[in-house]
Amino acid sequence: MVSPAAQTGTVSDTEVPVLIVGGGPVGLTARALLGRWGVRSLLVEKYRELSPFPRSRLLNVRSMEIFRQLGIAGRVAAAAFAPEYARVRFRETLGAEDFASAPMLGVHAPVPESPALGAVTSQDRLEPILLGAADTRVRFGAELVDLAEETDHVVASLVDDGTERKVRARYVIAADGANSTVREWLGIDTLGPGAVGSFTTVVFNADLRFENEPGGAYFTTHGSFTPIYPEGGWAWFGPTPAEPRHADWRELVTRALGPGIELPIDVLRVQHWVMNAFVASRFAAGRVLLAGDAVHAIPPIGGLGMNVGLADVHNLCWKLAGVLHGWAGPGLLDSYQAERLPVARETLELAVANSQLVRRVQQQRVERPEAPVEVPWTRRYFAQLGLVLGAAYESDAVLPDGSVAPSAADPVTDYLPTARPGHRLPHQWLAEGRSTLDILGEWFTLLTADLDCWRGRVGGAAPLRVTELTVEQASHYELGPGGAVLVRPDGYVAARWPDAPAGDALRSAISVVTSGAGDQVAVADLTGR
Repeated sequence: MVSPAAQTGTVSDTEVPVLIVGGGPVGLTARALLGRWGVRSLLVEKYRELSPFPRSRLLNVRSMEIFRQLGIAGRVAAAAFAPEYARVRFRETLGAEDFASAPMLGVHAPVPESPALGAVTSQDRLEPILLGAADTRVRFGAELVDLAEETDHVVASLVDDGTERKVRARYVIAADGANSTVREWLGIDTLGPGAVGSFTTVVFNADLRFENEPGGAYFTTHGSFTPIYPEGGWAWFGPTPAEPRHADWRELVTRALGPGIELPIDVLRVQHWVMNAFVASRFAAGRVLLAGDAVHAIPPIGGLGMNVGLADVHNLCWKLAGVLHGWAGPGLLDSYQAERLPVARETLELAVANSQLVRRVQQQRVERPEAPVEVPWTRRYFAQLGLVLGAAYESDAVLPDGSVAPSAADPVTDYLPTARPGHRLPHQWLAEGRSTLDILGEWFTLLTADLDCWRGRVGGAAPLRVTELTVEQASHYELGPGGAVLVRPDGYVAARWPDAPAGDALRSAISVVTSGAGDQVAVADLTGR
């Protein structure tokens, strides 16, 4: 590929283990996670500052568990709305009464399945916190114009103030959004509906107060409203008019407010955007790995898009760290696509269905304004714990133990905790305010009620910590005397031994999981059965 900046001056190479392209929540979270692993990275963002636009707003419990691990969950929650705002309301206009309402499960109130509570917060409040979560380099105003992969690294060309700079990186994480330049350069196809509509967001100030009927989102027949910050500010979004250059945005928002609200409207910003719906056919090409909207553009209805992107890099970064630090083989990176691509497809299917349902309800209200509107799906709409906490992985980075996955009546809504390999470790309280998820970190974790049984088995290059459970706590993971569960750094169970295995099972399991060659080893050799 020929760089369009070929006529500019060139600065000598910079070398870095990981180059991150894109300074949104996914790229910033990847930077923070790699920093925790001691991996140097350089994040580049073509814009000169963080986005001032509110954009994504919902953080589910899984994302807040990740932020809890990074030590920033408290700061995120402090900048967010109070939990009672985690409710969606349906109205004909903003000033009308609800004709339907539903809480956001795991955000509106705590759930026993997680030590964390989700949050409603604007992206422009989240990003500065993520930026401060690591001290590795960030270069704003640097646009990626070329990528070239060589034998053991990637050469990236960046243009910054008219000067072309070369960066040599062992790996690249592309988190450059739904219109990803990197994805296009790599020739990666996308599957799904594609562009499903053009929309406009209007950010405005008005003295709107709904303390008695708080909500994180108000869906009306004239567009949707969201409060932006706890101290004030609002956004309206809806389909872009046929001639947006001549639109009277103040009049449009006033009409959507309805006759019950007569307030001056101060329009601050207007942004046009395309709602995309797709999943990429591949999540990686050589040494370039893609994450977030670059590989899955999820419609915003249901608040799933940013969250699935955060889970992407939580899955990816420990694997990159293992390869770069030398205790994992490059084959481990193949498990990233194997594990996250199915989740992205399921998430997209749900978000598209939710978008269609919202439009159907709004249309019913327009066509029959006096008739009651039944929305039996509103509980399912935000009851997504099965998808959020119950997503299961099948890859070479997971060693099956022969158990059968629990069967939920609805895998989207119903989360059935299980310590079966390939599932997120179920949360248990170990002590006041301390969860089993809190003992996980930049290491593999072995949980057992019998330390003596496992003390002599610990070893190997990969970082590992052993934590003792009570017999009762171990029973929740279906562990008998001498049994143990091995948990990956991303909180997913890598292997489980219900009882004490024979031989060097632990060291063998970690070696297989980190080599990315799980299909080459018989499960019986590792479980001792």
